[in-house]
Amino acid sequence: MNQNLVTDRPTFVTHLECSISGERYEADTLQGLSRAGRPLLVRYDLDAVKANLSRRMLEARPTDMWRWRELLPVRGTENIVSLGEIETPLIPIPKAAGAPNVLVKDEGRLPTGSFKARGLVMAVAMAKELGVKRIAMPTNGNAGAALAAYASRVGIETIVFCPEDTPEVNVREIAMQGARVWRVNGLIDDCGAIVGEGAKQGRWFDFSTLKEPYRIEGKKTMGLELAAQLGWTLPDAIFYPTGGGTGLIGMWKAFDELEKLGWIGPERPRMYAVQASGCAPIVRAFEAGEEHAERWEDAHTIAAGIRVPRAVGDFLILRAVRESGGKAVGVGDPAILKAVDDCARKDGLLLCPEGGATLAAYREAVRTGEVDEDERVVLFNCATGLKYPMPEAPQLLDRHQTIDFDAL
Repeated sequence: MNQNLVTDRPTFVTHLECSISGERYEADTLQGLSRAGRPLLVRYDLDAVKANLSRRMLEARPTDMWRWRELLPVRGTENIVSLGEIETPLIPIPKAAGAPNVLVKDEGRLPTGSFKARGLVMAVAMAKELGVKRIAMPTNGNAGAALAAYASRVGIETIVFCPEDTPEVNVREIAMQGARVWRVNGLIDDCGAIVGEGAKQGRWFDFSTLKEPYRIEGKKTMGLELAAQLGWTLPDAIFYPTGGGTGLIGMWKAFDELEKLGWIGPERPRMYAVQASGCAPIVRAFEAGEEHAERWEDAHTIAAGIRVPRAVGDFLILRAVRESGGKAVGVGDPAILKAVDDCARKDGLLLCPEGGATLAAYREAVRTGEVDEDERVVLFNCATGLKYPMPEAPQLLDRHQTIDFDAL
Protein backbone atom coordinates (compact mmCIF):
# COMPACT_ATOMS: atom_id res chain seq x y z
CA MET A 1 0.00 0.00 0.00
CA ASN A 2 1.16 3.52 -0.74
CA GLN A 3 2.87 4.88 2.38
CA ASN A 4 0.83 8.05 1.89
CA LEU A 5 -2.28 6.11 2.91
CA VAL A 6 -1.06 4.87 6.28
CA THR A 7 0.53 7.95 7.84
CA ASP A 8 -1.16 9.96 10.57
CA ARG A 9 -3.93 11.98 9.06
CA PRO A 10 -4.79 15.38 10.53
CA THR A 11 -8.29 16.46 9.51
CA PHE A 12 -9.72 19.94 9.34
CA VAL A 13 -13.41 19.56 8.49
CA THR A 14 -15.53 21.95 10.56
CA HIS A 15 -19.07 21.48 9.25
CA LEU A 16 -21.32 21.02 6.24
CA GLU A 17 -23.12 23.96 4.67
CA CYS A 18 -26.24 24.22 2.52
CA SER A 19 -25.14 25.49 -0.87
CA ILE A 20 -28.15 27.78 -1.26
CA SER A 21 -29.05 28.95 2.26
CA GLY A 22 -25.74 28.69 4.14
CA GLU A 23 -27.37 26.68 6.95
CA ARG A 24 -24.81 24.65 8.92
CA TYR A 25 -24.99 20.88 9.46
CA GLU A 26 -22.94 18.43 11.51
CA ALA A 27 -20.05 16.95 9.56
CA ASP A 28 -19.81 13.62 11.37
CA THR A 29 -23.44 12.61 10.86
CA LEU A 30 -24.85 10.89 7.78
CA GLN A 31 -26.42 13.60 5.62
CA GLY A 32 -28.19 13.79 2.27
CA LEU A 33 -29.57 17.04 0.84
CA SER A 34 -30.15 20.06 3.06
CA ARG A 35 -33.58 20.97 4.38
CA ALA A 36 -33.83 23.29 1.37
CA GLY A 37 -33.38 20.26 -0.89
CA ARG A 38 -29.97 21.41 -2.10
CA PRO A 39 -26.44 19.93 -1.98
CA LEU A 40 -24.34 20.22 1.16
CA LEU A 41 -20.76 21.47 0.86
CA VAL A 42 -17.89 20.42 3.14
CA ARG A 43 -16.17 23.30 4.91
CA TYR A 44 -12.66 23.26 6.40
CA ASP A 45 -10.63 25.30 8.87
CA LEU A 46 -8.36 26.61 6.12
CA ASP A 47 -6.30 28.72 8.53
CA ALA A 48 -5.42 25.53 10.39
CA VAL A 49 -4.65 23.75 7.12
CA LYS A 50 -2.34 26.63 6.18
CA ALA A 51 -0.55 26.36 9.53
CA ASN A 52 -0.05 22.60 9.17
CA LEU A 53 0.64 22.15 5.46
CA SER A 54 3.02 23.99 3.17
CA ARG A 55 3.35 23.63 -0.57
CA ARG A 56 6.82 22.18 -0.02
CA MET A 57 5.39 19.46 2.24
CA LEU A 58 2.73 18.65 -0.31
CA GLU A 59 5.19 18.52 -3.20
CA ALA A 60 7.32 15.98 -1.31
CA ARG A 61 4.44 13.49 -1.20
CA PRO A 62 3.63 10.82 -3.79
CA THR A 63 1.44 12.32 -6.51
CA ASP A 64 -1.72 10.37 -5.85
CA MET A 65 -5.15 11.71 -4.94
CA TRP A 66 -4.60 11.17 -1.22
CA ARG A 67 -1.67 13.60 -1.08
CA TRP A 68 -4.39 16.23 -0.54
CA ARG A 69 -5.56 14.60 2.71
CA GLU A 70 -5.77 17.85 4.72
CA LEU A 71 -8.33 19.13 2.19
CA LEU A 72 -10.35 15.90 2.16
CA PRO A 73 -13.08 14.80 4.57
CA VAL A 74 -12.06 11.29 5.69
CA ARG A 75 -11.02 11.46 9.35
CA GLY A 76 -10.03 7.84 10.08
CA THR A 77 -7.07 6.50 8.09
CA GLU A 78 -8.57 3.02 8.45
CA ASN A 79 -11.55 4.16 6.37
CA ILE A 80 -9.52 5.17 3.33
CA VAL A 81 -10.20 2.95 0.33
CA SER A 82 -7.96 2.98 -2.73
CA LEU A 83 -7.49 1.24 -6.04
CA GLY A 84 -4.57 3.47 -7.03
CA GLU A 85 -5.94 6.97 -7.75
CA ILE A 86 -3.03 8.47 -9.66
CA GLU A 87 -2.44 12.04 -10.73
CA THR A 88 -3.73 12.01 -14.31
CA PRO A 89 -1.49 13.39 -17.07
CA LEU A 90 -1.89 16.51 -19.20
CA ILE A 91 -1.53 15.50 -22.86
CA PRO A 92 -0.97 18.13 -25.59
CA ILE A 93 -3.07 17.68 -28.75
CA PRO A 94 -1.60 20.32 -31.10
CA LYS A 95 -2.81 18.72 -34.34
CA ALA A 96 -6.42 18.01 -33.40
CA ALA A 97 -6.78 21.32 -31.57
CA GLY A 98 -4.92 23.32 -34.20
CA ALA A 99 -3.27 25.27 -31.38
CA PRO A 100 -0.05 24.84 -29.37
CA ASN A 101 -1.32 25.29 -25.82
CA VAL A 102 -4.29 22.92 -25.58
CA LEU A 103 -3.92 20.12 -23.05
CA VAL A 104 -6.18 17.16 -22.34
CA LYS A 105 -6.38 16.02 -18.73
CA ASP A 106 -6.85 12.34 -19.37
CA GLU A 107 -9.03 11.01 -16.57
CA GLY A 108 -9.32 7.64 -18.31
CA ARG A 109 -6.12 6.59 -16.51
CA LEU A 110 -7.96 6.34 -13.16
CA PRO A 111 -9.33 3.11 -11.64
CA THR A 112 -12.40 1.80 -13.52
CA GLY A 113 -11.30 3.98 -16.45
CA SER A 114 -13.07 7.24 -15.64
CA PHE A 115 -13.08 10.36 -13.49
CA LYS A 116 -16.03 8.93 -11.60
CA ALA A 117 -13.41 7.12 -9.51
CA ARG A 118 -12.43 10.43 -7.89
CA GLY A 119 -15.88 11.19 -6.55
CA LEU A 120 -16.93 7.66 -5.68
CA VAL A 121 -13.76 6.71 -3.81
CA MET A 122 -14.35 9.67 -1.49
CA ALA A 123 -18.07 9.05 -1.12
CA VAL A 124 -17.55 5.35 -0.39
CA ALA A 125 -14.79 6.07 2.13
CA MET A 126 -17.14 8.44 3.96
CA ALA A 127 -20.00 5.94 3.73
CA LYS A 128 -17.74 3.41 5.42
CA GLU A 129 -16.74 5.95 8.06
CA LEU A 130 -20.38 6.83 8.77
CA GLY A 131 -21.58 3.23 8.94
CA VAL A 132 -23.57 2.90 5.69
CA LYS A 133 -24.31 -0.75 4.84
CA ARG A 134 -26.39 -0.50 1.64
CA ILE A 135 -26.17 2.00 -1.22
CA ALA A 136 -28.22 2.60 -4.36
CA MET A 137 -27.43 4.91 -7.25
CA PRO A 138 -28.62 5.81 -10.76
CA THR A 139 -25.94 5.81 -13.47
CA ASN A 140 -25.33 6.18 -17.19
CA GLY A 141 -22.47 3.70 -16.79
CA ASN A 142 -19.14 4.92 -15.46
CA ALA A 143 -20.32 6.12 -12.04
CA GLY A 144 -21.97 2.76 -11.40
CA ALA A 145 -18.75 0.95 -12.26
CA ALA A 146 -16.73 3.10 -9.87
CA LEU A 147 -19.26 2.70 -7.08
CA ALA A 148 -19.39 -1.07 -7.55
CA ALA A 149 -15.60 -1.38 -7.41
CA TYR A 150 -15.05 0.70 -4.29
CA ALA A 151 -18.12 -0.51 -2.42
CA SER A 152 -17.19 -4.14 -3.07
CA ARG A 153 -13.72 -3.44 -1.76
CA VAL A 154 -15.10 -2.28 1.62
CA GLY A 155 -18.03 -4.70 1.81
CA ILE A 156 -20.94 -2.30 1.25
CA GLU A 157 -23.91 -3.79 -0.61
CA THR A 158 -24.73 -1.86 -3.79
CA ILE A 159 -27.74 -1.66 -6.11
CA VAL A 160 -27.38 0.27 -9.37
CA PHE A 161 -30.11 1.41 -11.77
CA CYS A 162 -29.23 2.41 -15.32
CA PRO A 163 -31.20 3.45 -18.42
CA GLU A 164 -32.09 0.53 -20.67
CA ASP A 165 -29.82 1.78 -23.46
CA THR A 166 -26.71 2.00 -21.25
CA PRO A 167 -23.84 0.40 -23.20
CA GLU A 168 -23.60 -3.32 -22.52
CA VAL A 169 -19.93 -3.06 -21.54
CA ASN A 170 -20.85 -0.67 -18.71
CA VAL A 171 -23.69 -2.86 -17.43
CA ARG A 172 -21.49 -5.93 -17.38
CA GLU A 173 -18.65 -4.02 -15.75
CA ILE A 174 -20.94 -2.92 -12.91
CA ALA A 175 -22.22 -6.46 -12.37
CA MET A 176 -18.74 -7.97 -12.63
CA GLN A 177 -17.52 -5.73 -9.82
CA GLY A 178 -20.15 -6.91 -7.38
CA ALA A 179 -23.20 -4.65 -7.67
CA ARG A 180 -26.76 -5.73 -8.43
CA VAL A 181 -27.62 -3.85 -11.60
CA TRP A 182 -31.07 -3.19 -13.05
CA ARG A 183 -32.00 -1.71 -16.42
CA VAL A 184 -34.81 0.85 -16.33
CA ASN A 185 -37.13 1.83 -19.16
CA GLY A 186 -36.28 5.53 -19.01
CA LEU A 187 -33.47 8.06 -18.54
CA ILE A 188 -31.12 8.61 -15.61
CA ASP A 189 -33.56 10.85 -13.74
CA ASP A 190 -36.16 8.07 -13.99
CA CYS A 191 -33.56 5.79 -12.40
CA GLY A 192 -32.97 8.46 -9.78
CA ALA A 193 -36.68 8.53 -8.92
CA ILE A 194 -36.54 4.80 -8.12
CA VAL A 195 -33.47 5.33 -5.94
CA GLY A 196 -35.14 8.23 -4.16
CA GLU A 197 -38.30 6.25 -3.44
CA GLY A 198 -36.31 3.33 -2.06
CA ALA A 199 -34.34 5.70 0.16
CA LYS A 200 -37.60 7.13 1.55
CA GLN A 201 -38.66 3.59 2.42
CA GLY A 202 -35.37 3.02 4.27
CA ARG A 203 -34.13 0.37 1.84
CA TRP A 204 -30.79 2.04 1.12
CA PHE A 205 -28.81 5.27 1.24
CA ASP A 206 -29.23 7.47 -1.85
CA PHE A 207 -25.88 7.98 -3.64
CA SER A 208 -27.27 10.05 -6.52
CA THR A 209 -25.10 12.88 -7.81
CA LEU A 210 -24.80 15.67 -5.21
CA LYS A 211 -27.35 14.01 -2.90
CA GLU A 212 -24.53 13.25 -0.49
CA PRO A 213 -21.78 15.78 0.31
CA TYR A 214 -18.61 13.92 -0.49
CA ARG A 215 -18.48 13.19 -4.19
CA ILE A 216 -17.72 16.89 -4.75
CA GLU A 217 -14.70 16.55 -2.45
CA GLY A 218 -13.27 13.75 -4.53
CA LYS A 219 -13.95 15.55 -7.79
CA LYS A 220 -12.39 18.80 -6.55
CA THR A 221 -9.01 17.04 -6.61
CA MET A 222 -9.07 17.63 -10.37
CA GLY A 223 -8.71 21.34 -9.65
CA LEU A 224 -6.13 20.87 -6.90
CA GLU A 225 -4.10 18.59 -9.13
CA LEU A 226 -4.33 20.90 -12.13
CA ALA A 227 -2.97 23.85 -10.14
CA ALA A 228 -0.02 21.79 -8.90
CA GLN A 229 0.75 20.39 -12.35
CA LEU A 230 0.81 23.89 -13.86
CA GLY A 231 3.17 25.31 -11.25
CA TRP A 232 0.45 26.89 -9.09
CA THR A 233 -1.05 28.81 -11.95
CA LEU A 234 -4.34 28.09 -13.66
CA PRO A 235 -5.16 27.85 -17.37
CA ASP A 236 -6.99 30.58 -19.26
CA ALA A 237 -9.97 28.30 -19.88
CA ILE A 238 -11.29 24.88 -18.89
CA PHE A 239 -13.76 22.90 -21.01
CA TYR A 240 -15.64 20.38 -18.92
CA PRO A 241 -18.24 17.79 -20.07
CA THR A 242 -21.26 18.62 -17.95
CA GLY A 243 -24.09 16.34 -16.93
CA GLY A 244 -24.55 16.52 -13.17
CA GLY A 245 -21.62 18.95 -13.10
CA THR A 246 -20.00 17.65 -9.90
CA GLY A 247 -16.48 18.10 -11.23
CA LEU A 248 -17.01 21.64 -12.44
CA ILE A 249 -18.53 22.59 -9.08
CA GLY A 250 -15.72 20.79 -7.27
CA MET A 251 -12.95 22.51 -9.22
CA TRP A 252 -14.49 25.91 -8.56
CA LYS A 253 -14.48 25.06 -4.84
CA ALA A 254 -10.87 23.84 -5.06
CA PHE A 255 -9.67 27.10 -6.58
CA ASP A 256 -11.33 29.07 -3.79
CA GLU A 257 -9.68 26.89 -1.13
CA LEU A 258 -6.25 27.17 -2.78
CA GLU A 259 -6.52 30.95 -2.89
CA LYS A 260 -7.43 31.07 0.82
CA LEU A 261 -4.34 28.97 1.52
CA GLY A 262 -2.28 31.53 -0.39
CA TRP A 263 -1.13 28.99 -2.95
CA ILE A 264 -2.70 30.68 -5.98
CA GLY A 265 -3.89 34.20 -6.72
CA PRO A 266 -7.41 35.47 -7.50
CA GLU A 267 -7.22 34.74 -11.23
CA ARG A 268 -9.60 32.07 -12.47
CA PRO A 269 -10.01 30.14 -15.72
CA ARG A 270 -13.09 30.78 -17.79
CA MET A 271 -15.21 27.70 -17.14
CA TYR A 272 -17.02 26.22 -20.15
CA ALA A 273 -19.79 23.77 -19.29
CA VAL A 274 -20.03 21.53 -22.35
CA GLN A 275 -23.25 19.70 -23.13
CA ALA A 276 -24.63 17.79 -26.10
CA SER A 277 -27.17 19.69 -28.20
CA GLY A 278 -29.62 16.83 -27.68
CA CYS A 279 -29.52 17.30 -23.90
CA ALA A 280 -28.55 20.85 -22.97
CA PRO A 281 -30.56 22.11 -19.97
CA ILE A 282 -27.62 24.10 -18.58
CA VAL A 283 -26.98 25.76 -21.95
CA ARG A 284 -30.63 26.76 -22.25
CA ALA A 285 -30.71 28.18 -18.72
CA PHE A 286 -27.43 30.04 -19.25
CA GLU A 287 -28.64 31.66 -22.45
CA ALA A 288 -31.95 32.61 -20.84
CA GLY A 289 -30.23 34.15 -17.81
CA GLU A 290 -31.94 31.69 -15.46
CA GLU A 291 -30.55 30.51 -12.12
CA HIS A 292 -32.05 27.01 -12.42
CA ALA A 293 -32.40 24.68 -15.41
CA GLU A 294 -35.71 23.07 -16.31
CA ARG A 295 -35.77 19.38 -17.25
CA TRP A 296 -34.75 18.67 -20.85
CA GLU A 297 -37.37 16.54 -22.57
CA ASP A 298 -36.54 13.83 -25.14
CA ALA A 299 -32.86 13.82 -24.17
CA HIS A 300 -30.64 12.05 -26.70
CA THR A 301 -26.94 12.01 -27.55
CA ILE A 302 -24.17 9.52 -28.24
CA ALA A 303 -22.34 11.01 -25.23
CA ALA A 304 -24.33 9.08 -22.63
CA GLY A 305 -22.32 10.44 -19.71
CA ILE A 306 -23.71 13.94 -20.25
CA ARG A 307 -27.25 12.83 -21.04
CA VAL A 308 -28.61 14.22 -17.77
CA PRO A 309 -31.99 15.94 -18.27
CA ARG A 310 -31.96 17.65 -14.87
CA ALA A 311 -29.11 18.43 -12.46
CA VAL A 312 -29.71 19.01 -8.75
CA GLY A 313 -26.67 21.29 -8.68
CA ASP A 314 -27.77 23.34 -11.69
CA PHE A 315 -27.46 26.69 -9.89
CA LEU A 316 -23.93 25.85 -8.72
CA ILE A 317 -22.85 25.02 -12.28
CA LEU A 318 -24.39 28.21 -13.65
CA ARG A 319 -22.91 30.28 -10.82
CA ALA A 320 -19.38 29.02 -11.52
CA VAL A 321 -19.71 29.54 -15.26
CA ARG A 322 -20.98 33.09 -14.87
CA GLU A 323 -18.56 34.13 -12.13
CA SER A 324 -15.65 32.90 -14.26
CA GLY A 325 -16.71 34.77 -17.39
CA GLY A 326 -17.21 31.44 -19.15
CA LYS A 327 -20.14 29.98 -20.99
CA ALA A 328 -22.38 26.94 -21.32
CA VAL A 329 -21.88 25.42 -24.77
CA GLY A 330 -23.86 22.81 -26.71
CA VAL A 331 -22.33 20.69 -29.48
CA GLY A 332 -23.96 18.22 -31.84
CA ASP A 333 -23.22 14.51 -32.14
CA PRO A 334 -21.57 14.86 -35.60
CA ALA A 335 -19.06 17.38 -34.19
CA ILE A 336 -18.43 15.09 -31.20
CA LEU A 337 -17.72 12.08 -33.44
CA LYS A 338 -15.43 14.12 -35.68
CA ALA A 339 -13.47 15.41 -32.70
CA VAL A 340 -12.98 11.88 -31.33
CA ASP A 341 -11.84 10.64 -34.74
CA ASP A 342 -9.49 13.58 -35.35
CA CYS A 343 -7.82 13.36 -31.95
CA ALA A 344 -7.20 9.62 -32.33
CA ARG A 345 -5.86 9.85 -35.87
CA LYS A 346 -3.85 13.05 -35.55
CA ASP A 347 -2.56 12.96 -31.97
CA GLY A 348 -2.95 9.31 -30.96
CA LEU A 349 -5.24 10.03 -28.01
CA LEU A 350 -8.52 8.10 -27.95
CA LEU A 351 -11.14 10.30 -26.31
CA CYS A 352 -14.47 9.14 -24.99
CA PRO A 353 -17.50 10.85 -26.59
CA GLU A 354 -17.84 13.24 -23.65
CA GLY A 355 -14.17 14.17 -24.01
CA GLY A 356 -14.76 14.61 -27.73
CA ALA A 357 -17.50 17.08 -26.86
CA THR A 358 -14.98 19.31 -25.09
CA LEU A 359 -12.72 19.35 -28.16
CA ALA A 360 -15.69 20.12 -30.40
CA ALA A 361 -16.72 22.95 -28.06
CA TYR A 362 -13.18 24.32 -28.00
CA ARG A 363 -13.07 24.36 -31.79
CA GLU A 364 -16.35 26.26 -31.91
CA ALA A 365 -15.12 28.72 -29.29
CA VAL A 366 -12.02 29.45 -31.36
CA ARG A 367 -14.13 29.86 -34.50
CA THR A 368 -16.40 32.42 -32.82
CA GLY A 369 -13.54 34.29 -31.15
CA GLU A 370 -14.55 33.21 -27.66
CA VAL A 371 -11.08 31.71 -27.14
CA ASP A 372 -7.77 32.77 -28.68
CA GLU A 373 -5.60 30.11 -30.30
CA ASP A 374 -2.60 31.06 -28.17
CA GLU A 375 -4.42 30.73 -24.83
CA ARG A 376 -3.60 27.89 -22.47
CA VAL A 377 -6.66 25.65 -22.36
CA VAL A 378 -7.42 22.38 -20.57
CA LEU A 379 -10.00 19.94 -21.91
CA PHE A 380 -11.24 17.13 -19.69
CA ASN A 381 -11.43 13.64 -21.15
CA CYS A 382 -13.58 11.96 -18.55
CA ALA A 383 -13.07 8.28 -19.46
CA THR A 384 -11.00 5.94 -21.56
CA GLY A 385 -12.24 5.73 -25.13
CA LEU A 386 -11.75 1.96 -24.94
CA LYS A 387 -15.11 1.60 -23.17
CA TYR A 388 -17.07 2.92 -26.13
CA PRO A 389 -18.12 1.48 -29.49
CA MET A 390 -15.66 2.17 -32.29
CA PRO A 391 -16.08 2.07 -36.06
CA GLU A 392 -15.08 -1.13 -37.80
CA ALA A 393 -11.57 -1.38 -39.21
CA PRO A 394 -12.31 -2.60 -42.76
CA GLN A 395 -8.92 -4.06 -43.67
CA LEU A 396 -8.95 -7.86 -43.38
CA LEU A 397 -5.99 -9.91 -44.50
CA ASP A 398 -6.68 -13.60 -45.17
CA ARG A 399 -3.70 -15.70 -44.08
CA HIS A 400 -4.22 -17.94 -47.17
CA GLN A 401 -4.15 -15.20 -49.76
CA THR A 402 -1.08 -14.07 -51.67
CA ILE A 403 0.17 -10.82 -50.22
CA ASP A 404 0.34 -7.88 -52.60
CA PHE A 405 2.86 -5.68 -50.79
CA ASP A 406 2.37 -2.86 -53.27
CA ALA A 407 -1.25 -2.61 -52.16
CA LEU A 408 -0.34 -2.36 -48.48
